[in-house]
Amino acid sequence: MIAVNRQGNVLDVTNSSLSLIQEHNGYSEQDPEEWFQSTKDAISSLLASSKMKDTVVKGMSFSGQMHGLVMIDQQSNVLRNAILWNDTRNSEQCKQIINKLGNRVNGNPVLEGFTLPKMLWVQQHEPDIWKQVDRFMLPKDYLRYRLTGQIHMEYSDAAGTLLLDPKTNQ
Repeated sequence: MIAVNRQGNVLDVTNSSLSLIQEHNGYSEQDPEEWFQSTKDAISSLLASSKMKDTVVKGMSFSGQMHGLVMIDQQSNVLRNAILWNDTRNSEQCKQIINKLGNRVNGNPVLEGFTLPKMLWVQQHEPDIWKQVDRFMLPKDYLRYRLTGQIHMEYSDAAGTLLLDPKTNQ
């Protein structure tokens, strides 16, 4: 996490290591709760920093890994570890999408890194979890939700889910 002033000068930097869960070849997951706790710790660290003394925070920006899948239930509980952008377990689901919709969906190639194939994998391999899904988010959007209570997704990220129709913005 980086703190900058209005002129773009870096005031302070903090970071933390996160666990990577790889139960099988091709699997790549992380615990969204670990992201949230690390983010809170980083914010606290920056605010306590002597370099930040007397600084008034005016805003926060989010950047992070794209295309990861975070699924939550109606009570906003995370249902499983996030399936990350570099997880390749869903090759079969990509083939299913291509067979049904073609090599491109809404202008994007059908790739394992995108969100829709991950969702189909969960639906087909973890149906009990799939039945509980109320909403899905990308990693940085989940962090923003946990910090603000608001759900948003940036347009280019939404396009990478393979679920955004760029003609209707739906």
